[in-house]
Amino acid sequence: MAEAAADFDLLDQDGVSHKLSDYRGKWLVLYFYPKDDTPGCTAEACSFRDERSDIIDQTGAVVVGVSKDSVASHKKFSDKYHLNFTLLSDPDHQVIEAYHSWKPKKFMGKEFMGINRNTFIIDPQGNIAKEYLGVNPKNHAQEIIKDLKELQGS
Repeated sequence: MAEAAADFDLLDQDGVSHKLSDYRGKWLVLYFYPKDDTPGCTAEACSFRDERSDIIDQTGAVVVGVSKDSVASHKKFSDKYHLNFTLLSDPDHQVIEAYHSWKPKKFMGKEFMGINRNTFIIDPQGNIAKEYLGVNPKNHAQEIIKDLKELQGS
C-alpha cells in the first residue's frame, strides 16, 4: 500500500495559500531544495522551468518547489529566473521535516541542519508514488518525465 503524502498549507511566492488537497486529482511533483538563488538550486529550478511544458503536455503533472526561504525571497527568485511554477515557503521547516528532507549536513567542517534535495511524485489520490533522495539538480526534470510516464502507464 502506498504511503499517504503529508498534508501541507503553505504560502507561495505571491502570498497565496496552497494545500495538498488543492492538487487532488492531479499528479504532483513536490521538490525540496536548500536555498533560493544558489548555483545548484537555480540549476534545478531552471531545469523544471525549461521542462515544465513537456511535463504538463506529456504527463499533466504540476511542479511545486519548497524551501524554508521567505515568500519575498521566493518572489525575487521566481521573477529573476522567470520561473513558471509555484514555490512554497516553509520557514519553520515543518513540511520539509514531514517529508523527511530536514537532515544534518556538513559544509567546510561545520555541521548544521538543512534541506536535502529530495523530490516526491504524488499521485492523484494523494499518495507518494515515487521518491528521489539527494537528486542531481541538472538532469532531474528529464528523469521525472520518464518516471511519470511509467507510473501513468503511458
